[in-house]
Amino acid sequence: MERRQLLLILLIIGTAFWGISYSITKMAIGDYSPNTFLFYRFLLAVIVLSIIFWKYVKNTTIEAVKTGAILAFPMFLGIQLQTVGLKYTDASQCSFIAGLTVIIIPLLKLAVYRTNTSLKIWIAALTALTGLFIIAIQDKFTINLGDLFTIAGAFAFAVYLIAVEKHSAAKNLLYSIVPMFAFCALFTFCLALTDSKSNWLPENNTFWMGVIYCALFSTAYMYTVSNISQRYLSAERVAVIYLFEPVFGAIGAFFILGENLSWRLLLGGSLIFAGTIISEVNFSSRLKIINRKSS
Repeated sequence: MERRQLLLILLIIGTAFWGISYSITKMAIGDYSPNTFLFYRFLLAVIVLSIIFWKYVKNTTIEAVKTGAILAFPMFLGIQLQTVGLKYTDASQCSFIAGLTVIIIPLLKLAVYRTNTSLKIWIAALTALTGLFIIAIQDKFTINLGDLFTIAGAFAFAVYLIAVEKHSAAKNLLYSIVPMFAFCALFTFCLALTDSKSNWLPENNTFWMGVIYCALFSTAYMYTVSNISQRYLSAERVAVIYLFEPVFGAIGAFFILGENLSWRLLLGGSLIFAGTIISEVNFSSRLKIINRKSS
């Protein structure tokens, strides 16, 4: 199996972790402060990744720390804003709006770098986003405070993915992963200190189980795989793959919360899968092969 295909599979597995994390995070936070939850989530991720990537940690340079800080800020904003958004809107609505990242990325690239994205990626993004609409849109779709937080988070994630793509082309980001999460832990710690609702030792097992799950799978695993994969996959392609997230979110809700799987999930999931395939297939080379066989 080619490295690119393996990373694609690992990313899709990661979107399953992410999708399930919406339900787990909502259950874990409850009436607690999102800031303390995120602080413990990032702190545990730092500890685990420091052990796994110790050979990179002990050789960390000032340049790697600077890169970690640059990447940490938009990632911290994205996670922070969408976690706060979950307190004011339901999980499916949040996952739909978070999927706007797939459209925001090429628009930001066009506006900032004046670099256009190929027609294939636009078609893939719109196809996948259509599937996401079908899954998540409700009978009365309204914009509330939670939606606004999530929209802002989607912009932050778009900036993060573009930054990862830019830096991964020039350097090995494995040296910056631990510093990146360390800065995120520091940012959330500062916010938690100023939050009057912060509870540093919640007596709730659901809170701590949520921290462990999100730290290990949604944070340590997913963002490490994402950073590595963007040496081989563009930010647009990664964003399209992320649109599997609400599909797994709905499946997770079925098993965790007892919600029914609907025709929307099946149809929307098929379109998301189609969008991913469109983004990955090299149509020009396929056409050359077909023309060669026919001639």
